[in-house]
Amino acid sequence: MSKTEIIPAIDIIEGRCVRLRQGDYEQKSVYDASPVDMAKRFADCGVKRIHVVDLDGAKSSSPKNLKTLEKIAYGADVEIEWGGGIKSEESLRSLFDYGATYAIVGSVAAQKRELFAEWLQHFGGEKIVLGADIRHGKVSVNGWLEDMELSIEELIEGFLPYGMSQVICTDISRDGMLQGPSFELYTRLQESYGRVDFTVSGGISSMNDIEQCASLGLRKVIIGKAIYENRITLKDIERWLLNE
Repeated sequence: MSKTEIIPAIDIIEGRCVRLRQGDYEQKSVYDASPVDMAKRFADCGVKRIHVVDLDGAKSSSPKNLKTLEKIAYGADVEIEWGGGIKSEESLRSLFDYGATYAIVGSVAAQKRELFAEWLQHFGGEKIVLGADIRHGKVSVNGWLEDMELSIEELIEGFLPYGMSQVICTDISRDGMLQGPSFELYTRLQESYGRVDFTVSGGISSMNDIEQCASLGLRKVIIGKAIYENRITLKDIERWLLNE
């Protein structure tokens, strides 16, 4: 069984940890732990990277929780991949200034492809991550509020010549539903584009799902709601990392 890296998720609205159902801001759960405390707990388990989404930023088209990013970067020994509202180079640079290791870019990549290609070339594929959010096979943008007539394959293929090496693909229909990920989708993408590291995102409900990802050769997986609903515990994550 190949190694699959667990990347815990922290979604933020107004500086607090939340989870949405299928990207719907009206269907959110707010959790007691602060983003900084959660990041510290994940780091203590041996997690190397966390996935943080600034939902306020995604909705308003510019990062809104940079102070929280700074606190996480200062308080927890983890790499941070951060997304939400990155629409300008100024926003992109501010993320790195406040402590992000990686920037996840979604809407710009889909709507301003030349600009995203420039960012890949300038900052490097090791720092810029394509955030490909899809619903029924089509790319969704602007905080999942708008669907495009663009397939995930068309999006990916446009950026391969520019050094893109990391893609987080979220199946919106599975996100926050705890019904398991779209294994077929991720397996197809990973087999089609072997040089790209795909991250499974959306639907992880148990350690069994992660074991299946590993058996299929999927390299990275984001876990969100399953952690906050205690379907996957911090001990489970720690054991997984130790066994690897």
